[in-house]
Amino acid sequence: MSGTSSANDDFAEKARHENFPVASRFLPRDARANLMAIYGFARLTDDVGDEAEGDRLKLLDGLDAELDLAASGEATDPTFQRLSPVIRDLNLRLDPFRRLIDANRMDQRVSRYRTFDDLVGYCMLSAAPVGELVLAVFGLTSEERIRLSDKVCIALQLVEHLQDVQEDAQRGRVYLPLEDMERFGCVEGDLLEPHATPALRALISFEVDRARDLLTAGVPLASTLPLRPRVAVAGFTAGGVAALESIARAKYDVLGVRCRPRKFDVARHVLRYFGAASLKRKET
Repeated sequence: MSGTSSANDDFAEKARHENFPVASRFLPRDARANLMAIYGFARLTDDVGDEAEGDRLKLLDGLDAELDLAASGEATDPTFQRLSPVIRDLNLRLDPFRRLIDANRMDQRVSRYRTFDDLVGYCMLSAAPVGELVLAVFGLTSEERIRLSDKVCIALQLVEHLQDVQEDAQRGRVYLPLEDMERFGCVEGDLLEPHATPALRALISFEVDRARDLLTAGVPLASTLPLRPRVAVAGFTAGGVAALESIARAKYDVLGVRCRPRKFDVARHVLRYFGAASLKRKET
């Protein structure tokens, strides 16, 4: 895994640029540390899948092998050494970690998705496992919570795809469903223009509505959680909603405008979703 360990120092900085707070200061210190260890793994895996030079599939196989070493307390890579006690102390299953690696393997083989359902299938590998791991960190895993978490995580992944349409296209990847592009009259060349065409703006607006609908699962999910995890889920949901607002504010021109959520908007929505979840919790 040559070249991967040096990226470890950058993870905290990258976490500050996510749409949502990765490890809120409102959380207990041990929970923050555990979440940052998991984030470090996810970030490293994505960086290998997106940016590493050489045989990325082989490098991803190396991450898979290092994951086994982390589970046995024998990891050699700093990111996995940090993850090792988290896996051990919380008795975490390795399957969610492996699905994140599989998502990056898929990125090496698949660069287009015909339907929205196809894209959701990819997001079930690339995003949903993170929600499962967050629930596991808090010891709050249940079938219903995972179902709701999957929706929130899929939505957050869709938001990132919408923000990064041009960057992904430059890498030869398209995360807008091809059937939707055809429906709105968009071609792949449109994704590389300086500004979004009217057709692309209409398509982005359509996908924004889809992501927003999925994010509504954030309130019922948060309503089932104790205070501090409820704040964390409200933060994830708020970040996604604020990012969608930034896209709408740019009139859906995700090519010409860097669409990122404003801190004030995230804070405003955290209060909104935390309040809604707390009220729902009292009613049930």
